[in-house]
Amino acid sequence: MQYERQEAGQSAHQDVVLFVRNIKKQISGKTIINDITFEVRAGEIFGFLGPNGAGKTTTIRMLVDLIKPSSGEILICGEDIGRHPEAALRHVGCIVENPEAYSYLTGWENLEHFARMQRGIDNARIREVAAIVGLDARIHDKVRTYSLGMRQRLGIAQALLGQPKLLILDEPTNGLDPKGIKELREFVRMLADQGMSLFISSHLLSEIQMMCDRVAIISRGKVLAVGTVDELIHGADNYVVWQFEQPEAGRRLLAGEGDVELVLEHEHRIDESLLAGMKEALITAMNPDRISALVEKAVRAGIGIVSVHSIAPTLEQLFLRMTEGESIE
Repeated sequence: MQYERQEAGQSAHQDVVLFVRNIKKQISGKTIINDITFEVRAGEIFGFLGPNGAGKTTTIRMLVDLIKPSSGEILICGEDIGRHPEAALRHVGCIVENPEAYSYLTGWENLEHFARMQRGIDNARIREVAAIVGLDARIHDKVRTYSLGMRQRLGIAQALLGQPKLLILDEPTNGLDPKGIKELREFVRMLADQGMSLFISSHLLSEIQMMCDRVAIISRGKVLAVGTVDELIHGADNYVVWQFEQPEAGRRLLAGEGDVELVLEHEHRIDESLLAGMKEALITAMNPDRISALVEKAVRAGIGIVSVHSIAPTLEQLFLRMTEGESIE
């Protein structure tokens, strides 16, 4: 299965907020990030999915000018971050890894401290961001009394102070309980609905699938695919599970089809509960549009069919297939 990336600059959308083309990063002669290209559009939630160590945080550090790429181009709202970092970063709010706050200060005092580092941020803006993240009732309490979810929201409030067009969140659900994750997901969608672009890195497949409009899959410093979850899944071969009255005859029939791959039991990524009770089932990777033709062929050959099940791949199955089983949650 070939996954094609859209060439940078060829998007039909003119409202590209973040434009990344061919960035590389080498450290001590070792390539950490290898020729990454993608774009983030206005008002979308863009997921950056990969296992720990895939290069997500290194990429984010280049996006916000904490480290320099060895080559390539990064534009934020049309500003080249390599040539005009201050102009580019004026449009960005970011939390890299864990949000930092002074626990002995109140939430308000923390926001006041960070507001002094930027121009034109007054008390009205601090009250506004506190309300946006739902901390207005607790903003004058000491941060040491905050839950992890509240600290996460305070960090996002800090990132929103400068009214950014792009919000970058690195592993934002780390440590959150299910309620906190749900609240964060709803909050992120609210920001996108208001026109903000969000770039969210994560190793959690389920969160990316539920939260993001489009996703880039990264492994070992390379982007393997970019698209909506539906596009990526529908672009992959589905699993089709067959049960024949004569299993060996059915196996020979399927093996004779050039566009049908017989998948060994230990190689597939299907939830075992879906296969429960399917005696001597044969698992294939194939286009489900071919099912009807193969059923007809089996009938003509006198091979009885007990059942046929088409199982669409999940994002997890797609990731594992593309990365040859590299670990991800």
